Amino acid sequence: MVALPAVRARLAATARSGALVLLLGTGVSAMLAAPPAAAGQAGVPGQSFALSLSGNYLAGRFAGRQRETEAAAAYYAKALGEDPDNAFILERSFLLEVSSGHIEQAARLAEKLIKHDRGHRIGHLVLGLRHFQFGRYKRARENFDSAFHGSIGQLTSSLLSAWAFQAESRTDEAVASLKAIENTDTFGIFGPYHLALINDHGGRPTEAAKQYARAYEASASSLRVVQAYGSFLERSGRTDKAVEVYETFLKSSPEQALLISALRRIKSGGKALPLVRTAGAGAAEALFGIASALTEESSIDIALIYVQLTLYANSNLTIARSLLGDIYADTKRREKAIESYEMVPPDSPLRRNADIHIADNLDKLDRVDEAREKLKALIALYPEDRLPLMVMGNLLRNREKFAEASEYYGKAISLIPEVKQNHWRVFYSRGITYERSKQWPKAEADFLKAIELFPDQPLVLNYLGYSWVEQGLNLQRAMKMIRKAVELRANDGYIVDSLGWAHYKLREFDDAVRYLEQAVELRPDDPTINDHLGDALWRVGRKLEARFQWGHAKNLKPEPEALKKIEQKLKDGLPPEEAEKATSSSSSQDKS
Repeated sequence: MVALPAVRARLAATARSGALVLLLGTGVSAMLAAPPAAAGQAGVPGQSFALSLSGNYLAGRFAGRQRETEAAAAYYAKALGEDPDNAFILERSFLLEVSSGHIEQAARLAEKLIKHDRGHRIGHLVLGLRHFQFGRYKRARENFDSAFHGSIGQLTSSLLSAWAFQAESRTDEAVASLKAIENTDTFGIFGPYHLALINDHGGRPTEAAKQYARAYEASASSLRVVQAYGSFLERSGRTDKAVEVYETFLKSSPEQALLISALRRIKSGGKALPLVRTAGAGAAEALFGIASALTEESSIDIALIYVQLTLYANSNLTIARSLLGDIYADTKRREKAIESYEMVPPDSPLRRNADIHIADNLDKLDRVDEAREKLKALIALYPEDRLPLMVMGNLLRNREKFAEASEYYGKAISLIPEVKQNHWRVFYSRGITYERSKQWPKAEADFLKAIELFPDQPLVLNYLGYSWVEQGLNLQRAMKMIRKAVELRANDGYIVDSLGWAHYKLREFDDAVRYLEQAVELRPDDPTINDHLGDALWRVGRKLEARFQWGHAKNLKPEPEALKKIEQKLKDGLPPEEAEKATSSSSSQDKS
């Protein structure tokens, strides 16, 4: 959340090299349908389920690969109970306990783990945090110092050591601990941001103001920096500047509930509180910042470890609870995501967003009725809020209930007091529902409105351009729009497909093949793109390859109407070009 993109990439690469990364998956198979819920418990109620050492190890390994971390932790715990000196099983059991949020259990394992591996970074972090929690700050720093290797270790150790000094009101030492990361590109704004927080907490407003300004100048797009800086400005009597900082952020992220809440508090005369009010909260803030920087797919398992450590350091950090839900959702652990979002307090500004995420995950679990009821309740609770209406529209659109979806999008549009650039998406979304329900004049009007609001939005340029191409309308203008979309998103297979198909419609078959081959490389599993390439290949005389592409498209499960056309082409090929051109000309015309 506080790291720049370059820092995010650097931390992700370092994290992958230094800790366990669990493999992707969707769920434990039928042979493990009854994983134990906790260490020492086997099977499900009323069912015996006992495994050998090797069985528990293999079951834990399989569950870990499926990202069933709690089940994996339970299996490894049982295996460890049978072979307590096995360093390999010990480390995996430890990391899985951390990933599952069982930090006290992990701390007990960490004591044993560092006897085998004295430099184990996560082991020392867990022990250091446990000492921190019990006020043993010197011992905490000793463990943090032992974790000071590798970029991510240096960053984590420096930040946590600084807050351990600050917990003893030793602000000078806390500041000195951050010198190693203060002015390096590797660690981005972590240095100035935490220098600001520590000086603020230590009662040094002049230095805090300087460091807050540095952090904000470097990353005005960081929510946590904006929150902390705005709070400091309010407490310093500079409320007008705080409002400016909040409103600037909201221009690009208008739905950010925490800043909307801050503006409401200012309007009502409420008092701002520091973002970090205790040293423990500062340590949690450090861990949360690193977790936020690691949420890309390649390092998301490390992010899970860091967010669990964050919540151990400060269980009341609601935004970390939301991040935990996001990580579970991103890794398709829907039930765990819902469980995490449910723990957001009812009076939190983030509760509405949590409920929206709950509805989204319910929908993805095919619990559609529950999802719709959740959204209906939100719409009733927040009648002037567009976001629940938009989410309901998206849910219905994804379920191909286009008429209902367009109604919800329409209600959302009716609540817009002044239409601005950031509202392009709702017109674009409603345009899709109109197009899919064969109401083209309404769809076209919405797409044109979206382009009016955001002329260089590649999704809209592509959708409208492609729709015109499909209908043989405005082909020259459509081509310009699609070319622009490709310039903006050259690696988007769908958009490159649109350009190839536009060339096909203009009978520029060689160019069509060139772009459609690129599109298939980018999106090899899309039936429509493969079908388009087959058509283009046929027209340039590569008929054997064309039939291969059509056959591949057929195997990719296209929609029924498209399937019939593909089967016909596999049987008879394409009609002569003149006949196809005559049919196309009689049904549409170029209005460009």
